[in-house]
Amino acid sequence: MQDDHPELPDGYSPVPAGKVANVVTFLEMRERPTGAANAPELPLTLVRLGPQNLDIYRRLFRDVGEDWLWGSMLGVGDDEVRGILANPLMETYTLGDGDRDIGLLELDFRTAGECEVVYFGIVKGAIGKGTGRFLMNQAITKAFAHPIERFWLHTCTFDHPSALGFYRHLGFKPYKLMVEIHDDPRLIGLLPQTAAPHVPLLEKAQSGK
Repeated sequence: MQDDHPELPDGYSPVPAGKVANVVTFLEMRERPTGAANAPELPLTLVRLGPQNLDIYRRLFRDVGEDWLWGSMLGVGDDEVRGILANPLMETYTLGDGDRDIGLLELDFRTAGECEVVYFGIVKGAIGKGTGRFLMNQAITKAFAHPIERFWLHTCTFDHPSALGFYRHLGFKPYKLMVEIHDDPRLIGLLPQTAAPHVPLLEKAQSGK
């Protein structure tokens, strides 16, 4: 059987012009952790989105993900996004603080016995206030309300530098590393070229060593 993900050779591997590459860490949780982290004092609310909330989803996906180079859903058509929001095996939530939407959570139950965190993020101004911990507590509760044996997610080197430690602190255990290469969404018009300044924007192949 052919391996869909052949191993990279040791040493440096060139990345084609116009592409970006990052190291992805996959983590999983096999049982619900005992106890819960302290919730912030802010009056936070979690609301499930449906197909009628396409505009909210689009706006929040960009607000949360632009700094981390989220581009995957920006090129997906409206009907397909509405289908995701309408799917009973997909649960998409917005986190609000009483004034605005500040977080996005999407859970995928389409594989029997599993739940994947597809998207999880907080807008820039709300990071570091306990909001992410509150949202992940909610995610854990909702995931293990279903008959699952595995709760998993992935984070990458484009994400917030504290993301990997955050997930491990809450009980997720790393189990696999992969390298992801894809079109730079800033170069194909999905995101502004000012997005994710921590990720170098390379429009042409570099000749330096």
